[in-house]
Amino acid sequence: MNTNAPEIHLTPTDLAQRWGVTVGHLANLRSEGKSAVPYLKLGHHCRYRLADVLAYEAQAFVTAVA
Repeated sequence: MNTNAPEIHLTPTDLAQRWGVTVGHLANLRSEGKSAVPYLKLGHHCRYRLADVLAYEAQAFVTAVA
């Protein structure tokens, strides 16, 4: 019996909405090799692992300095 929870994947539309950017912007980053988050390329479909997105967001978090 496999007790591992399935991974959650985001579509480019999901990630674009989450980050407030366009799907085209994410596509440009991928095509230029500048994507900050690794992605899966499955045929013509692209998916981002939620765990990778959360890890990137955590390391990109900036706190204000007084």
